[in-house]
Amino acid sequence: MKKIFITIALLMSVLLPANATKLPDNVQNFITATYPKSVFRFDGVVILPDNTVYLPLIPSKFNTETVADIKYTIPENKTLEQKPNAIVLTNDYVLLKLIKNNKGKNTILSMPAPPVELVTGVFPQDMLVPKNFIIPESMRNIIGNLDIRTFQENGLVIPVTPPKKMITNSLDKVPILKNKIMYIVSSISKNIQVVNPAKGYPSYALSQTDIPIMVKGYDVFLLVTSYGKKSLDVISLTDDKVIKEIGFNTQPEEIVIDANNKLAYVSSGEDASIYVVNLETMTLKRQLRLNGMCEKIALSDDGTKLFYSDKQTREVWVLDLENNYTLKAIGKFPNVSKIIYMNDKIYIISRTKSRLAIIDYETIGLMSENFTSDKPVDMLAYNDNLYILAAGGKTIDVIDTTLDQRTNMIELTNSEFPSKLIRIDDTNLAIVADARAQSYTIIDLDKKAVVQTNALDIPITSMYITNSFKKIGSK
Repeated sequence: MKKIFITIALLMSVLLPANATKLPDNVQNFITATYPKSVFRFDGVVILPDNTVYLPLIPSKFNTETVADIKYTIPENKTLEQKPNAIVLTNDYVLLKLIKNNKGKNTILSMPAPPVELVTGVFPQDMLVPKNFIIPESMRNIIGNLDIRTFQENGLVIPVTPPKKMITNSLDKVPILKNKIMYIVSSISKNIQVVNPAKGYPSYALSQTDIPIMVKGYDVFLLVTSYGKKSLDVISLTDDKVIKEIGFNTQPEEIVIDANNKLAYVSSGEDASIYVVNLETMTLKRQLRLNGMCEKIALSDDGTKLFYSDKQTREVWVLDLENNYTLKAIGKFPNVSKIIYMNDKIYIISRTKSRLAIIDYETIGLMSENFTSDKPVDMLAYNDNLYILAAGGKTIDVIDTTLDQRTNMIELTNSEFPSKLIRIDDTNLAIVADARAQSYTIIDLDKKAVVQTNALDIPITSMYITNSFKKIGSK
């Protein structure tokens, strides 16, 4: 009997190395090129000379013959020497850095929506699981049959896979953008993209469960409405977390901010209402009942008048916020794109008719109706000028409101379908977002001219531009 046990033990000692996980030579060569004294454990785990540990993910298919190199890293654009949290190689092998969480437990990078290579791979099934090891719930697929606990992530941050072709935007002509960050809603993703203007692609994204309709910012907060969601999400930009969900009876849609009075006005066409949100407490202050299904809401600069168009009847209304919320009809206008109130006049553009209507506020009389460039989709007021963005004409008409005449036209030669005009607060600059082109254009509102066009590999549906600031927990 003793001889039988000895024989079995000898057989196991021979078989175990054959079945143990071994990293392919090209992966080992990639690592030893930087760290020649790395240890490659029998279970595939890599230990660098300073005891940094990388756990491998084995892809379903890989090429063992070619030279392995970095496909991308998280954080992006890092080398092995910089020890990033995740390294995806050209043969789709993934190396995940073993890190400590804030409770001292061993874990890996938390990613609510990991890139495909990080969820289709699997840990070596003979891997010795590190003590007190937990991984994010979103990475459950990589466990296989190993005994590893998971946890649910609370943050919204999602790493973004950088494009193969890296493009850097020069900010020499617009140095103010060096201190800005862009939060972008795009038609190609339900997540909010976070973009450094110097880059042509997002640095990371904020995970969303529903497709956003609009984002607006106030102080260090981002307000988000989404399709099919009966709440307004408030995201803290200091730590990229949802700090509050403000509930509504129906889906909220458009948002306008009254920063002076620290209020937000949020429309719900289905509920024929505009809700008033206190931005100091992030609570609902009041519900304003309207006539019709409101859209294209606009606030006067002094915060006393709120305009909207009824999407069913095409009638434009004004709500007097200082006079017991009195409603007054302005008139019917087809396919309203934007409403602006300035100099006691109401300016309304019609997309399909390519016209600008000018109404005297006191008399509600039509002062004039002028043709614009083809398909006006947005409008911006700056000083005594209106800037009317025309998607069909790929131009911006500049209207002098003291004369109510077009005095300039800015041609957008690099645009495909310009869709939004977004003022950069407290500057003379505005951004022209494009729904099709992989770029956006920067306009000098004083000079009435294009400053430059920047690359961006996502189209823009809605955007908030704010100052960069240090994140909580960052070094």
